[in-house]
Amino acid sequence: MLIREINEQESLTLLGGLRLGRLACAKGAQPYVTPFYFVPNSNYLYSFGTVGQRIDWMRANPLVCVEADRIVSPQEWTSVIIFGHFEEMPDTEEWRLQRAVAHELLQVRPMWWEPGYAKTIVHGASRPMDPIYFRIQIAKITGTHSATAVSTARGDRSVSSRAVATACVERTTRMLSPIADAIRVRNFHSVTTPPVSIAPGVAPLTVTASPL
Repeated sequence: MLIREINEQESLTLLGGLRLGRLACAKGAQPYVTPFYFVPNSNYLYSFGTVGQRIDWMRANPLVCVEADRIVSPQEWTSVIIFGHFEEMPDTEEWRLQRAVAHELLQVRPMWWEPGYAKTIVHGASRPMDPIYFRIQIAKITGTHSATAVSTARGDRSVSSRAVATACVERTTRMLSPIADAIRVRNFHSVTTPPVSIAPGVAPLTVTASPL
């Protein structure tokens, strides 16, 4: 399996079709990563959550990283990495329009408030259920994909593993064809005729074996 980089436009095209990723933040030298649901729009990833370790850490250090992928098989996959900046959208007049945009984008998915707004028990107590809208501003995006997952800037066109396997079988068949012909010829010449009893005074007959 070969892995190659994909360009920025291909990475953005893939990202546009994804909704689930991993969001990584850090506090000091300690990283922290969690799954999260997002919707890409323009140069941002819009999301939603409640107060917790992830929000606390991103408030303290807004530099984050996001990974998202499309996996067909262990040999056929595509992945993007985003380096970005956390922006909280508080319930204020200044952020009213941005919060409306986030809500409009997120509500397309059924039960869009989960898992961000799901009840969570931490150290035996429920965490506060204060809704928090936030977005990740994309500073840089990179991508990679396996050799069997060929995508183009015109769209994500994948060559299936079945097609690759079929091509390998056809190539092997062409390589073995001369050997198979040689074996058939050798078997033909090795055919012998059974002994024939000749009656006295009768001229012997010549018997030629024909291939079946």
